[in-house]
Amino acid sequence: MTCARISSTASGFSAPERSPGSASSTAARTARRLPDGEDEDEGDSGPETRRVSERAAGVLRFSEERDPAALTQFVQLRVIDPEGAYWLRGIEAATRWLRETGSSELRVPYAYVTPEAWGSAGSHPLGVWVADQRRYYVAGSLEASRVTELEKAGMVWSVHASAWDAGLEVARSYAAVYGHCLPAASVVWESFPLGTWMKNQRAAARKAAENAVRRTAGETGVPYAGELSEARQEALAEIDPGWSPAWEIGWQRCYRLTLAHVKADGVFPVAAGGSELVVQGEDLGAWIIGQRAGWDRLMPAQQYLLETLGIEAPADGEVVVPVRRSQDERWNTNLAAVKQFRDREGHVRVPRKAVETVDGVPFKIGAFLDNARRRAGKLSAERRSELAVLGLEWAVLKGGA
Repeated sequence: MTCARISSTASGFSAPERSPGSASSTAARTARRLPDGEDEDEGDSGPETRRVSERAAGVLRFSEERDPAALTQFVQLRVIDPEGAYWLRGIEAATRWLRETGSSELRVPYAYVTPEAWGSAGSHPLGVWVADQRRYYVAGSLEASRVTELEKAGMVWSVHASAWDAGLEVARSYAAVYGHCLPAASVVWESFPLGTWMKNQRAAARKAAENAVRRTAGETGVPYAGELSEARQEALAEIDPGWSPAWEIGWQRCYRLTLAHVKADGVFPVAAGGSELVVQGEDLGAWIIGQRAGWDRLMPAQQYLLETLGIEAPADGEVVVPVRRSQDERWNTNLAAVKQFRDREGHVRVPRKAVETVDGVPFKIGAFLDNARRRAGKLSAERRSELAVLGLEWAVLKGGA
């Protein structure tokens, strides 16, 4: 009798009208499944309907004795609370997806549907389900218990925020190695375009500062799009307080390297050319001489920073001539970059636009080798020999190719 009453309730349940593909309509059709296994509405027999009906058949076969608790649960999930069933099936599919992919984050493409072979978690529009949870979360309608469960599963509430956090972690890794976060624009670190990413963050920070001035001046309607939030600026400042200087990034990098050199009780660089003064590819001696030679072109803040290191403006009548890197120096540093590429890749088939970073400094080794090959006939025997040792067979021929 209990089963009969529940069956009557299920078949007579009047739910709000929904689209044919909704969970409620599917549940209603499932609940109306006849004892002989035939549906009342034979026209609606798509794969989804058949799959749900087959799964429910064991519970709703009233010719056999069934557990009242299991039947009550079925009616609760499929008829009274179809949204709850949508949640349960979604979290089941999400858990299976994480296990199958080995991912630690619930970052699912919007159009992704789980494979039918996944059984009860199969043929589920998981990408749409994840997007729904984000939408509910933003609207504030997602239950706290579900928020907790999703976060334990590695839910990515904001795809954009997750990408930014990934960049921040790479920046932190780079700074831990080099002592600063001032990479050149072409630097790639841990397979991440860190140089470009940092360049974009500095541009966004400058835009935020410029817009703040406009708002302070009383200008209205200034958009916030493209600005770097204060929280993110602070996060980068924790890694490197000088990450976004008001001047050229290369200047800041050389200053930081000189500062670190002095703090480490290194010999103060006062001349150029000595290998002991080259740090992360930067000749600090040549840089200091260049700063003194162009002192009047520096900003007051730059002059102050140099003075704190003991670097002063030229005395009256003193002539300081900037030091240019010799061709030998440029050749040797590029050759070292090519060697690093070969040691890592196992060959010297270098793409034309290839850039190799050595000690945080980028070298355009693709262009370097292309130029060397075209000028091979004019290179000294010593330089051709150095190229040949690296495996560049064309270098042994006096005319190149």
